[in-house]
Amino acid sequence: MRRRGSAPKTTPPRRRPTARRGKAKVPKIKTRRGAAKRFGKTGGGKLRRSKTNKRHILTKKSSKRKRHLRQRADVHPVDAPRIRKTVPYL
Repeated sequence: MRRRGSAPKTTPPRRRPTARRGKAKVPKIKTRRGAAKRFGKTGGGKLRRSKTNKRHILTKKSSKRKRHLRQRADVHPVDAPRIRKTVPYL
């Protein structure tokens, strides 16, 4: 018999099992968004970066110098592994 004012007893909802069949999924690696915006990849797999000194104080720089700064440059091989860690899915 139920008492007055008490809620009826209910069974808790069933939970799905956490482990799925087969292999457990490895969590995804987060991409550092700032690095993703700064670097790109070539068809051969090398990393590319934009050149510096093209943001301000452009009046004293020659047209030739500014034109060459527009082109992208390869990332140095020493720095590439560190950048690949920050942008794993590039």
